[in-house]
Amino acid sequence: MAHVMRVKYMDLPRQFEDGAVVVRVVEEFKRCQFVLGPQVATFEARFARACGAAYAVGLNSGTDALFFALRALGVGPGDEVITVPNSFVATAGAIVMAGATPVFVDVNAEYLMDPARVADAITSRTRAVIPVHLTGNPADMGAIGPVAARHGLAVIEDAAQAVGAAIGDRVVGSLGSAAAFSLFPLKNLGVAGDGGVLTTTSREIFGKVMLLRHHGLRTRDEVEIWGYNSRLDTIQAIVADAVLDGLGDVTTARMRNAAFYDRALAPLAPHITVPPRRPGVRQVFHTYVVQAESRDRLREFLESRGVETKIHYPIPIHLQKAAEGLGYKRGAFPVCEAQSERIVSLPVHEYLTEAEQQYVVDRIREFYRR
Repeated sequence: MAHVMRVKYMDLPRQFEDGAVVVRVVEEFKRCQFVLGPQVATFEARFARACGAAYAVGLNSGTDALFFALRALGVGPGDEVITVPNSFVATAGAIVMAGATPVFVDVNAEYLMDPARVADAITSRTRAVIPVHLTGNPADMGAIGPVAARHGLAVIEDAAQAVGAAIGDRVVGSLGSAAAFSLFPLKNLGVAGDGGVLTTTSREIFGKVMLLRHHGLRTRDEVEIWGYNSRLDTIQAIVADAVLDGLGDVTTARMRNAAFYDRALAPLAPHITVPPRRPGVRQVFHTYVVQAESRDRLREFLESRGVETKIHYPIPIHLQKAAEGLGYKRGAFPVCEAQSERIVSLPVHEYLTEAEQQYVVDRIREFYRR
């Protein structure tokens, strides 16, 4: 066997190895404003500007950002919300948390909501649509938005994987009624634990979410609505603000790595299908997802050669045990289901070296020559 190089799927320690973030965190222990300290508002303002949104609210998770968007829009029991079955379970889970019913539509070749399917899924109970900017690739908001508008539906962006992505000069987070971002450590903008952000251009939604995240308190002693405890911790806001400084570099590196894979892997078609590209769209590559023949054997081979890969996600939401009550069966969403048996995520993180990427490509070529 040739020399084995270890290529990690992600290298989280590298993000904090210079110690600058740790210094900022240690300083906070001298003040101890751990809940809604001033750094939270500072980060929220910077994040809103980065997304081209009027407002941003720091929350406990991206899941809560979706949930609070639904709550702020009045979505609840008896309502339906249209989304896709190939996302992380939190997308549908937030709909269920709000008391509504997820209604799925199939996806297209980009793993994104197929706009042509949306109208047929709308009923008298539909209240909102949640397109998912999966892999860091913006959904076709220019096609989905008008369909939703004709039926009086809100559009909530699931931008958990897509911070910094854009369609033309419009950045995700400003393309719907509200948007939900995750700050989970593995994201392009990740913190040291859980965290999330909701963005919106609506002052009304912003005001409701500000109440919802903090027990419904208008002041320390006045409770305006029944709320929750879902605040972005000051410590995590400090980390997020520091990581935000380098987000442009992270995005540039991931896009560069994705372009390398595009060039190197395209000749392996039809064994490997590289991610499709739409003109005028800025993909930020939270994940670099290819479709691969003999996917599982390829993953085993790469693992034996030191290359870590992932699958996002091997079992579509509508086929999960938790979703049995929704009534979907295998075959309901053939594009999504076919993709789930072929997709594999390759390392694309910002710390990859050219040698590591070339090693990944060489091992994939080696597998298909066997």
